[in-house]
Amino acid sequence: MSEPVAVPEPVDTGAIETARERAGAAIRDLGHAFVGRHMSAEQIDRLSDVLEGISAELWPGVPRRRGIRSPGDDDFAEGRIDQGFSDRPVSGAASPWGLDLDVHRRGDGIEAFVTLRAAHEGAPGRSHGGIVAALFDDVFGFVLGVLRQPAFTGELTVRYLAPTPLHRPLVCRARLVRRDGRKLFVEGELVDVETEQEVARCHALFIAVSADHFVTPTAERPAPPAE
Repeated sequence: MSEPVAVPEPVDTGAIETARERAGAAIRDLGHAFVGRHMSAEQIDRLSDVLEGISAELWPGVPRRRGIRSPGDDDFAEGRIDQGFSDRPVSGAASPWGLDLDVHRRGDGIEAFVTLRAAHEGAPGRSHGGIVAALFDDVFGFVLGVLRQPAFTGELTVRYLAPTPLHRPLVCRARLVRRDGRKLFVEGELVDVETEQEVARCHALFIAVSADHFVTPTAERPAPPAE
């Protein structure tokens, strides 16, 4: 009896990656249009028919697994950052949940420009606080990339200073403030670009790990160091 032939998993080519980024942007725009515009029942039903049909077409496909990457795999030079993980939930160009960040390295710090839109609304006319927290967590991850230090978020504290506006350019700035063994302390602020008003401030504790924790997807998250 012959041995079964192993079939290699499909590999995303450059053309597929470009197509995924286009589709991710289209899905994000659809979400904002769905939340931010009035529609008739007929339009909503037609949208549901299209989306349900596409979902039914995609689910029987081969499962897609994320490639193994860690912050040490990227070399973030000064200036605009084109990070390699396009499915990253907040900043990934192919992510349906992305915020369309424009990320830059400034020395050892990070600046990320963003305009929050209709689907990000929490209280009327302002961003949901969880979106702001996710923004900080993701941007802080780029600081780890600058340091080339793999780490997990241990604690994230956000101070909301003013309503975070929608449809206005914002900039999130982040930097490492100190390191104590495996503990990395990162802080940042979110600023309205036009008024220069600081709308939120955040500080976080990250726990440094070796790159080996990213090699095996099922590796257990290490316990934080003792206080």
